Amino acid sequence: METPRHTAGRFRVRIFEAAVPINLQPHQFRQIGSLEFLAKQAVEGFITGLHRSPYHGFSVEFAEHRLYNPGESMRHIDWKLYARSDRFYVKTYEEETNLRCQIVIDTSGSMYYPADVSPETGMNKIKFATHAAATLIELFKRQRDAVGLSLFDSSLHAHHKARSTQAHQHLMYAELERVLAGVGQGGGETAAIEAIHTIAEATSKRSLVVLFSDMLDRTQDLDAVFAALAHLRHAKHEVVVFHVLDEQTEQRFDFADRPTTFIDLESGEEVRANPAEVREAYVSKMSSLRRDLDVRCGSAGIDWVEVDIAKGVNPVLTAYLLKRQKMR
Repeated sequence: METPRHTAGRFRVRIFEAAVPINLQPHQFRQIGSLEFLAKQAVEGFITGLHRSPYHGFSVEFAEHRLYNPGESMRHIDWKLYARSDRFYVKTYEEETNLRCQIVIDTSGSMYYPADVSPETGMNKIKFATHAAATLIELFKRQRDAVGLSLFDSSLHAHHKARSTQAHQHLMYAELERVLAGVGQGGGETAAIEAIHTIAEATSKRSLVVLFSDMLDRTQDLDAVFAALAHLRHAKHEVVVFHVLDEQTEQRFDFADRPTTFIDLESGEEVRANPAEVREAYVSKMSSLRRDLDVRCGSAGIDWVEVDIAKGVNPVLTAYLLKRQKMR
């Protein structure tokens, strides 16, 4: 009889399906065809009346160029750009917001657990993080807050600085759609340390940095990971870490008690075991990791929030709004 093949933590699952989130159904994303539309729907029922209007008292800063339309004021024409291009471009400006946020998503292989979920149905960690990020972007848009997006696995492969223009928001939704399109293909190894240091150096203005990760770094060196997070705090950024896990299997190790082959989604290493024989040791080690993360984050002034992929994105929105209220 063929041995079932699963994953826990960084391992692949063949026969178990993750539960669908309560308040953001993944199959709807493909049926409706727009991540942005679903994000709007998720936010609609959540934020009405929850925060004050931030629309007054802002200064403005340069945002981007657009082509000049004949008949409009020439006040904001960029004459230096005209000298180089022989075409008229107008400078557009955006309001200086009262919050800048950089969303950072771990897109490494372990985030693609559970691996055998279809693009249309089911949920895994990378899909959860992508959906949660999309709803946050919609929330920032409504508050006129500036938001940026960074993606990393073995390296930082996307970094868009925080802005509040509509074109920039569409760019980030497009990035997230590309991540969703890769579900089922897997990602690279985790290199959170290098990526976080790079983001700290590249994010010049004081910001709220929101990290979505399962915190399973290839180095298993929490000291180095928290040195990188401390770099963000040293740069005066506020930090929220959303620890994304499948609670059923990654915390409780709730697999059928029969010989099983576990496959590491990042290295491809295989381990054969009976879950009943290793469950106690696994749960103990995972509990120790979670306690360590909680203590270290608390000591560093970092908000650490555990989120279960089976429970939808509302806990993410709640945690963000609580953090934002503290920052006022």
